[in-house]
Amino acid sequence: MTYRIAAIDIHKKVLMVVVATAAAEVADAAGEALEFTCRQFGTGALERQHLVSWLQRQGVTEIVMESTAQYWKPIWLELEPHFQKLHLAQAQSNRAPRGRKHDFKDAKRLARRLLAGELSLSYVPEPEQRLWRIMTRGKQQLVRERIRIRNRMEALLEEMQIKLDSVISDLLGVSGRRILKALSEGETDPNRLAQLGDERLKCSQEELADALRGNPTPTHISMLKLYWEHVELMDRQIADLDRLVAQALKPYEEAVQRLAEVSGFGVDSAQQLIAEVGVLADAFPSAGQFSSWVGTCPGSNVTAEENHSSRSPKGNKFARRLLNQAANAAIKKKGSHFQNIFRRFVGKLGYQGAVWVVAHRLTRLVWLILNRQVRFVEQGEETNPKAKLRRAQKLARGLRRLGYQVSLTPIQPAHA
Repeated sequence: MTYRIAAIDIHKKVLMVVVATAAAEVADAAGEALEFTCRQFGTGALERQHLVSWLQRQGVTEIVMESTAQYWKPIWLELEPHFQKLHLAQAQSNRAPRGRKHDFKDAKRLARRLLAGELSLSYVPEPEQRLWRIMTRGKQQLVRERIRIRNRMEALLEEMQIKLDSVISDLLGVSGRRILKALSEGETDPNRLAQLGDERLKCSQEELADALRGNPTPTHISMLKLYWEHVELMDRQIADLDRLVAQALKPYEEAVQRLAEVSGFGVDSAQQLIAEVGVLADAFPSAGQFSSWVGTCPGSNVTAEENHSSRSPKGNKFARRLLNQAANAAIKKKGSHFQNIFRRFVGKLGYQGAVWVVAHRLTRLVWLILNRQVRFVEQGEETNPKAKLRRAQKLARGLRRLGYQVSLTPIQPAHA
């Protein structure tokens, strides 16, 4: 019985394909007894079909390829309907020694390292979830671009000697948008612009008019109009993507609601996280493995039985960003369980370290909510008996250091 695995070194225009053949009993021997068949293909539609036919004739049962930029995606989509075992290897884990790099050698090394278990394999979700990712990640890119345009508008206003951002909290809020739109249409009278401010602004009409008194030129006005039109376009696109994501996740509304109930999360962040990890997060067998994939768990750098660093692994940057933002929001909710955790660790680990502890707890909780289909119950307001005892012991130690004699005696509740 033979074991056949295909390894593909992917480039923009060419594919270097190697089929490794070995007896089943030596398939785990790190590729020492492998026999290789090499062939080169193009990346066009017809060439991809030839690749599928050739691999089927070769009797290939498993395929591994390198994640080269975005060029692996058409190959993956072509092979996905025809082969069950597809692996995407991170290119960093298949690096060649300097001065010894060659395309077919890279493909052969890819096959050997897969058999030896030395490759770092990427998580590739199902086609439906990949579409969710395209929408949520596209929306996040638009949000970042909107922030950059907002900063450019602020810089342009400073060039115009207008200090609007100094007297209102949000340049693209309700008042700021009305004023910027009027400015972009040519209105330069500071008193008329100040009348567009909302009555709930903390600054007075006189302060707002003084901030709007500048020296705009026609070129400034034209540039501001371009920026304003760009902001309006991105606002419409973000709203459209919000509707598309909501429509795509409508069948999984219950999972979105369960995740949105967690402190620090909302509907938007819950949708983004489900797009990254799936509705059930069933690609990860345990909460620990899920936390390692996200990159919020403590790392290890053990040498001579000593851990020299507990820096977290790199992880998935999209899920890692969401969990970090959720942790920063959760610690600000008064009386919440995560705020108590933050206060417990902030003195020892500092602000960022304590936030990362909360992010780790949130990650494990997210896996439980999605995988076990349970709901989050906030118990921060209720006093934890163990936490209460620890707090009492800490206070007693402080009093003893001051010279007091303290003994802890629990108060029995009075009976009616």
